Amino acid sequence: MRRGLVIGKFMPIHNGHISLINFAAAQCDELIVSMSYTPQDPVNPEMRFEWINEIFKNHPKIKPAIIVDDFDDDRLVLQERTRIWANKMSEVYPEIHVLFSSEDYGESFAISLQAEHVLFDQARTLTPISATLVRTSPFKYWDFIPKEVRQHYVKKICLYGPESTGKSTLAEKMALHYHTEFVPEVARELISSNDITVEDIIKIGYAQTERVKEKTKIANKILFCDTDLITTKIYSAHYLNQVPRILDELESEITYDLYLLLDIDVEWVADHLRDFGDKRLEMFNRFKTELDTRGINYIIISGNYEEREAKIIAIVDSILNNVSSG
Repeated sequence: MRRGLVIGKFMPIHNGHISLINFAAAQCDELIVSMSYTPQDPVNPEMRFEWINEIFKNHPKIKPAIIVDDFDDDRLVLQERTRIWANKMSEVYPEIHVLFSSEDYGESFAISLQAEHVLFDQARTLTPISATLVRTSPFKYWDFIPKEVRQHYVKKICLYGPESTGKSTLAEKMALHYHTEFVPEVARELISSNDITVEDIIKIGYAQTERVKEKTKIANKILFCDTDLITTKIYSAHYLNQVPRILDELESEITYDLYLLLDIDVEWVADHLRDFGDKRLEMFNRFKTELDTRGINYIIISGNYEEREAKIIAIVDSILNNVSSG
């Protein structure tokens, strides 16, 4: 059996890594993909390892492995560090026949492993990307990020506030403008009146949370969300005089990158679920207080609907430009 080895931090794994791993797997009976990590890594190790497993789950020859880097010493010269690494790899993964890499240290590493070395795209001409570039400017290098990883970098924007302020319309319009996804207010799909029960509100909480998670996986850089669990809790307190504890847990599962608090300076439009037309200022202040209490940053969006749309586009464009440029 010809056993190969690819090592890396994969912080995060990108299309260049994937090309290297596929290249290596084609030349082996078994390929170990060893991910090293330290507790100080800027990208969560468990999440990185999950990405690798998910990407290669249908490749039986590829065997992801994880190892804590508690033996490297960056005070040493490269040759000595390489020898220490090779010794550790030999200890953990016996009988490595070939090392695949795109790095300068690959040859000396392979010699220490007593293995063959195969160099792949060292100049990064096939896939001009690095993990550092992805971490620094993920939107600029979006096309080099596998779909399993992209969700980590998606910016979630919550359109938030009381009834009849344009949240639903703006969420859908913004998604179309930016060629991405939006999450609707799931409650409107599940209930037909305000005569709700605790079971209804819990069902809404779970459904809203799950929909955000699902859409985050396929969003294109930005995800627009019409409402959140804070909103669900506000209406639960109003209609039921209680807030089920599970809503606290569900709220903690989703972190939004930006809240846009929609002002009430547009005309009230009634429908079969809206019933706060005479309490708009009171409800606006309630929504605002919930953000202030949590220490959540937000931007108030006021003006007519065209002005709101223009303001949101300007804000999102700024986010995209800043994230792209690092």
